This record gives sequence, C-alpha cells and structure tokens, in this order.
Amino acid sequence: MIWCVEDDESIRDIVLYALNSAGFETKGFEDGLSCWEELRNEKPELIILDVMLPEMDGISLLTKIKESIEYNDIPVILATAKGQEYDRVRGLDLGADDYIVKPFSIMEMVSRVKAVLRRSQPQQVSRLLKSGGLVVNLDEHTVFADGKRIQLTYKEFELLRLFLSHPGIVYTREQLFSQVWNLDYMGDSRTLDSHIRTLRQKLDSYGKMIETVRNVGYRWESGYDR
Repeated sequence: MIWCVEDDESIRDIVLYALNSAGFETKGFEDGLSCWEELRNEKPELIILDVMLPEMDGISLLTKIKESIEYNDIPVILATAKGQEYDRVRGLDLGADDYIVKPFSIMEMVSRVKAVLRRSQPQQVSRLLKSGGLVVNLDEHTVFADGKRIQLTYKEFELLRLFLSHPGIVYTREQLFSQVWNLDYMGDSRTLDSHIRTLRQKLDSYGKMIETVRNVGYRWESGYDR
C-alpha cells in the first residue's frame, strides 16, 4: 500500500491513478494530521509526502514518523516545490529516503517509488548448494557446472538437491522414492535408476560423484573439490 499525502486534489488524484496503473494499492490524504491518525490502523509500504500541508505540514509529519519506533522504518519520499531546497535538505537530514521536485514527471515518480522500495526491502540471501564448481541455487531452481547452465527435470533437480544437502549419506531406494517421488517403494527401481543415469550424464564429470552403493542405494561423495 502506497500513501500519497497531498492537499492539491488534482495532483493527488494523478499520483494515485499512476500508482494504481503500475500495480500498487494506494490511499490518499489531504493533510498530515489525517495521515498520522490513520497510521494507528494501517502501516503503508511507502509514503509520498508533500511539504506544504494544512493541519500538520510534511516536515512535522516526517519528524513524527522517523522519531516513532513503530513507524520509523516506513520509507518516505518528500515532494517539494522547486524553490524549497532548504526543506529538501532538512527532510533528508530527518530521514526521508528520497525527494521529488514539483512539478514532477509521473514516470519519474513511479520509478522513484520502485527504487526506494527495492532499497528498503531486505534482500533475500540465495540458498546455494556447492560441490567444487557445481552450484545449485535453491531459490532460482538453477544448476551450473563450472559456469555452464545445466537443464534438469524437476525430479533430477530434487535428487541432486537431496544428495548435495547431505554429502556422504547413503540413501536407500526406499528413501529416495519417499522423498523425491512421495511414493512407497514398490520393488521396481527402473524409474529411479533411469533418473540417476540421466542425471549423471547431464552433470558430465560431476556425475561420477553419484556413487552406487551396492544392494543399498546411492550417495554423493563427500569432500569433493575439482
């Protein structure tokens, strides 16, 4: 939810329309006091805040937001008139995340909103499994061998994920069927063996790390470093 605090109704309507068109949910306020009171009920992802407002001006509202333990993580983009350089500097010193000068381009405004949201949102750490030059990204569902992309089927990927998550551990055929296929082992290992054979081929030199444990199952050799 993006909030726009702007006393000029025509500007506020344009901003809200542009943000809605860009896929954001929005809410508009005509003064700073009503925005501050609404924070008790809802917390927005970002606030576009005009400086010159009735009831409570933008700088005063910004100060209250940034001094509040509950609300100080809300990103704020300050909207100022062309000659209000002092307010822009003061706003940034008080914790505003960005500013935009009126009259502003709607495309620029939307772009700034997206940029501030990207900066303010915590970056997810990719979950990676590695063995030598083999890298499996669990979030992106990708596999690279020495920098070269390898295309795997879903079952092949799940087999590799399981092996790399627990190198050196022997998985019986029963366990592999249960964890990868979500099926009970029916005594026919042709499906499993076929997937293992294809996976080995696709992994090329890394395929030899999938070791067959006679009369038991398979494992990924531990301590491998090419």
